[in-house]
Amino acid sequence: MKRRRFLTLAAAFACAPSFAVAQTWRGRALGAEVSVALSGPRPDVDAALAAIPGWLEEVEAEFSLYRPNSALSRLNAAGHLDPSSAFAALMTEADTAHRLSGGLFDPTVQPLWRALAEGHDAQSARSLIGWDKVRRAGAIRLGPGQALTFNGIAQGFATDLVTDRLAARGFTHALIDIGETRALGGPFRLGLEDPVQGFLGQRTLTGGAIATSSPGAMALGGGAHILGPRKERPVWSTVSIEADRAVRADALSTAAVFMDQHALGRLKTEAGLSRITCVAEDGRLLTL
Repeated sequence: MKRRRFLTLAAAFACAPSFAVAQTWRGRALGAEVSVALSGPRPDVDAALAAIPGWLEEVEAEFSLYRPNSALSRLNAAGHLDPSSAFAALMTEADTAHRLSGGLFDPTVQPLWRALAEGHDAQSARSLIGWDKVRRAGAIRLGPGQALTFNGIAQGFATDLVTDRLAARGFTHALIDIGETRALGGPFRLGLEDPVQGFLGQRTLTGGAIATSSPGAMALGGGAHILGPRKERPVWSTVSIEADRAVRADALSTAAVFMDQHALGRLKTEAGLSRITCVAEDGRLLTL
């Protein structure tokens, strides 16, 4: 499903090593457009870019909501799952984001999302929300009627997976964008946009990751498509978070749209974030 894609590449390889070739692979994964811009010796670049579709297939097989045989779909259908190491790792990341955000990041909003999308009883679906009802000792077990969505974290997980595998192959200059963006080396200049205000400026990324959430990018049930688990309403039009890893930036940018400035300051410290940029409804920018 399309969501939150408001970072655009402005300049990628101005500082690429002179011996290297620069190539870009494009495709789709987890409902997002994917681009991987990579610099290095041509044989190495060609081999790495050829491997990317297989890496992304691994992620889709685990976390896609729209493949009936994905691990996530099987968990939602049966209510229990013996997770792979990748699935268990993402559950741990989700649990950390839930804790750091004071419960604002909650993958159990999936029944509410579906009810709103299909025009069903939202109140009944809302009663199923609760990360505390999910059991993760060994096998994963959901509470009665529960279902999970990783739409607010899986793209970041995929971004880190591709980045880490490229780094393991020795690459030092790459920009990976799977809805969220992470860099090896740099600097890379990225444009920050808001769905209402348009282009607002640039960010420079040298290593690290950046993820952006915009509640107004899509309507759901007459409201924002990012759902507050306790009926919270978005405070910001767009929130962009910079962190060491994309999975952390992805999940926390989703939750941060519901946080006031004081809560964001606390989140930045507790989560070890590099920077938070917020866009108010009237276009004002706040940077922490």
